[in-house]
Amino acid sequence: MTTLISFLGKGQDGRGYRDANYHFPDGELASNQKYIGLALADKYQPSKIVLLGTAGSMWDVFLEQISSGLEEEWVELSDSVKEQSVTKDQLQPFEQFLSQRLSAEVHCILIPFAKDTLEQMNILSVLSDSLDDGESIILDVTHGFRHLPMLALVAARFLKKTKSIDTEHIYYGALDMTQNNETPVLLLDGLLGMLDWVDALTTFDKDGDYKVFEPLLIDAGLDSNDAKALADAAFYERNINASDAGRKLQQVMPKLEALNKDSTGLYNLFHEQLSKRLDWFRRSSLGLQEQGLAEKYLKRGDYLRTVIYAMEGLISRKVEQDYSNSKLHDYDTRQEAYQELRDDTSFNLFKDFRNSMVHGTASTKKNVKTILKDPNRLEQSIKDRVVHLFKKS
Repeated sequence: MTTLISFLGKGQDGRGYRDANYHFPDGELASNQKYIGLALADKYQPSKIVLLGTAGSMWDVFLEQISSGLEEEWVELSDSVKEQSVTKDQLQPFEQFLSQRLSAEVHCILIPFAKDTLEQMNILSVLSDSLDDGESIILDVTHGFRHLPMLALVAARFLKKTKSIDTEHIYYGALDMTQNNETPVLLLDGLLGMLDWVDALTTFDKDGDYKVFEPLLIDAGLDSNDAKALADAAFYERNINASDAGRKLQQVMPKLEALNKDSTGLYNLFHEQLSKRLDWFRRSSLGLQEQGLAEKYLKRGDYLRTVIYAMEGLISRKVEQDYSNSKLHDYDTRQEAYQELRDDTSFNLFKDFRNSMVHGTASTKKNVKTILKDPNRLEQSIKDRVVHLFKKS
């Protein structure tokens, strides 16, 4: 079900909306329209329309054009508009009329002026209450106060996160850009795409799962098999398999570089940030790659993966230096390297941290117990030993 949400503005010096010939991005022209919401209703035939306006918005000018038979009610409404005192009861007969006229469920909703945080929250709440979970919406931010488009953008993200509501399009009829008697209608969907990327980067920085980029990269033009390779890399990395994760990244990163050169879309804006976050695989050896991952997980506060990757990185580095790369995945060789590393007290503390975290049981060592009960001490203790041990390796 698609719902059109449109804001109604306030007139200047008693004047209503000007007639405009709205030129849509797809080439369609809606001629002689005072209110773009009606053009959008004709274009998309939504099953529900939500009209949002203040007690002083131009309800009377809008409804005057299409509400024959409600003359007395209109006069009362017009007087209230001048006094900025329109009530819900005054809008109800027009709401019923519009529902029949537009063959859609129409809601005329009064909203505050959004002058402060409380009023802005109120508008979000009103919008949320008027929509069902999983709906699709089209936002028209042409009319209304100039700060409302910013609120509408926040609303789109709020509704997506709280009610799984997808915003199909955001439209703005740019009257100030009118040329040759045509007013361009701007499609602002790219703003939502930017927020999707920002959300993805934030999620990744929190948990390190770059599978979150998969749908965004497919939208940007990456082949679905290459996008799956990125998701597979995330799976391997988060399951402490840096070797296979690195191989998957080696496979997909050239494709991402090529996409950056060929694309003219949002991906160009975010490519560098994504590349930085995946740079661990560029290190020259498995041991250094695992150590790089330990540092990244430490920044995220994922202490279990930090400790495991730190230990595996130290073991891999010792195998690389004292044995050979061909032995990197040999169990017996790694056990020998592990036993040799146990001579270092800092490495043993990593082992104690790992065992306590994995098994969920308190360590028998008093100092380990104390550190594990204090997040600040735990972070600093791991950080100090990472610096100490990685320098030695």
